[in-house]
Amino acid sequence: MADPSSYRPKPGQIPDSPGVYRFRDEHRRVIYVGKAKSLRQRLANYFQDLAGMHPRTRTMVTTAASVEWTVVSTEVEALQLEYSWIKEYDPRFNVKYRDDKSYPYLAVTMNEEFPRVQVMRGHKKKGVRYFGPYAHAWAIRDTVDLLLRVFPVRTCSAGVFKNASRTGRPCLLGYIGKCSAPCVGRISPEDHYELADEFCDFMTGRTGTYLRRLEKQMGEAAEELEYERAARLRDDIEALKKAMEKNAVVLADATDADLIAVAEDELEAAVQIFHVRGGRVRGQRGWVTDKVEEITTGALVEHALQQLYGEETGDAVPKEVLVPALPDPVEPVQEWLTGRRGAGVSLRIPQRGDKRALMETVERNAQQALVLHKTRRASDLATRSRALEEIADALALDSAPLRIECYDISHLQGDDVVASMVVFEDGLVRKSEYRRFQIKSFEGQDDVRSMHEVITRRFRRYLAEKERTGEWADEESGELKDDDGRPKRFAYPPQLVVVDGGQPQVAAARRALDELGIDDIAVCGLAKRLEEVWLPHEDDPVVLPRTSEGLYLLQRVRDEAHRFAITYQRTKRAKRFRAGPLDDVPGLGETRKQALIKHFGSVKKLRAATVDQICEVPGIGRKTAETIAATLARAARPAPSVNTATGEIIEDEEPDTTADSPGDPVTAGAPEERRGQET
Repeated sequence: MADPSSYRPKPGQIPDSPGVYRFRDEHRRVIYVGKAKSLRQRLANYFQDLAGMHPRTRTMVTTAASVEWTVVSTEVEALQLEYSWIKEYDPRFNVKYRDDKSYPYLAVTMNEEFPRVQVMRGHKKKGVRYFGPYAHAWAIRDTVDLLLRVFPVRTCSAGVFKNASRTGRPCLLGYIGKCSAPCVGRISPEDHYELADEFCDFMTGRTGTYLRRLEKQMGEAAEELEYERAARLRDDIEALKKAMEKNAVVLADATDADLIAVAEDELEAAVQIFHVRGGRVRGQRGWVTDKVEEITTGALVEHALQQLYGEETGDAVPKEVLVPALPDPVEPVQEWLTGRRGAGVSLRIPQRGDKRALMETVERNAQQALVLHKTRRASDLATRSRALEEIADALALDSAPLRIECYDISHLQGDDVVASMVVFEDGLVRKSEYRRFQIKSFEGQDDVRSMHEVITRRFRRYLAEKERTGEWADEESGELKDDDGRPKRFAYPPQLVVVDGGQPQVAAARRALDELGIDDIAVCGLAKRLEEVWLPHEDDPVVLPRTSEGLYLLQRVRDEAHRFAITYQRTKRAKRFRAGPLDDVPGLGETRKQALIKHFGSVKKLRAATVDQICEVPGIGRKTAETIAATLARAARPAPSVNTATGEIIEDEEPDTTADSPGDPVTAGAPEERRGQET
């Protein structure tokens, strides 16, 4: 634990101007990023009496080992640089909003030749139009099912689309009129793209245009006595109106706005966002976060705006953003939002009318989300802090293990041996720092040797990257960098290494660290059978109470490592291509096996192909083609018969069918018995 006075800048060193600052720990990792209108005044707040600080701020300044800053010209530049650094470094002590659940979006892949409508989760992709988020995936499918009647855009996967193109037959949706069937050429790529564009326009709230157009077409069809066509258009209009009725009108027509509400206590905050497009609620989402320091509601709103619009441009940023409190100062944030949209954005607090009433609804949702979040055991800050303290006391550590790495070995009867490394920081998962290992040094089932190997490889990398600081460091900050400029994750050591296993695995991990000369990292193991905690050089395990939060955290860490290892091991098994007789062709790898099967469609068709036809497959030379043909021909021959009495192999020969009559008691598949009768 560092003393903040040991790295406090000297008086007069810090400029009195706008800028962005970074706190780093002893391993040069950025742990906090902030911005300030006056760097001198802001940083002075971190070097006061520790007793008067917010608990999380106190932990941050005592974890840090240095502070640095970058001066910028305006507060808007400071806002942009702060957002960029938070995205790049992912500092552990910054306000990071976490989705309280994974929300599905309705996505239209406008970056493809034939755009597809589908349900998507996770990170947004470039060139894809997103609508939502929705509370449930079934709500998206319900809406899409209604709209496909009017906008029959493709919804099938790439595999189904490709198969339909090859066979010339569309899928079921193509037959019932809910897909324009671009796979079989019923519609040109240009027309299908335009259809998808109209679908997106309707979803953005431009509904009146299409309803009026369909009503006009229905009237014209009725006048021309085309009653069947008029009836279809009438049903289309009803389908669109039904889809629109799923989202009630909450604001005046054509209002585009996002409403953000915050519910908070001393330690945590919950944010709820309602997306209103065309006067209707088109999506809802929620975030929760730990409050790192004494932070105002306006500052929480500012961080929420950064996360919400940091990657968005154009119409994705609405004309109006309604918030419970304005950031201080508000002008840089408003100017930043205007730059993201490319047009004016109104950032304000609703005072009365429909917008104020809707804001109260959003605030109630935020309050409920915070209450629900507080009941979740694993996400409670106080619970996590208690768990880390219990682990430190049980293992006799100098301080709470803020970073824990856990390792597990997985294999299938000694084959495809792999290992996983998962990372928990402050009691929460850090999936961006997970790693997977392939064990290659030996064959067979030996978890102890595998554990020794993976610990050695991981910390050898750590030592190598630490020694290469001068070669790999960023010239300005001295931080370890990869070739692509990203921080080197293996350069960050944990305070505690947990292995999935008992005394043998723990001893192997400790021996690997000792061989590398690392003596400042604690090691323990968690055995599955009795949930005992094993320490190196101890004959008896440490038994934590079943109700211990520390034991619960260790179990979560161990189970996550086991899940990650099993997933990787199953993925490797699934990727191993099984091509039957092709597996016996010497020198034929997985890629060329797949190319052969893809070209011919099956091993049966490949067996019937000539050598010249096999040579047409990319990557297959004539010599290889001849080997493939010979191997397949050899595999097609029936196995030689064996005399059960003598054990001798009887060569296959053509049967003498003239000696047999339909009534002869000849056993099929046993030529040696038939020959005995013939003799």
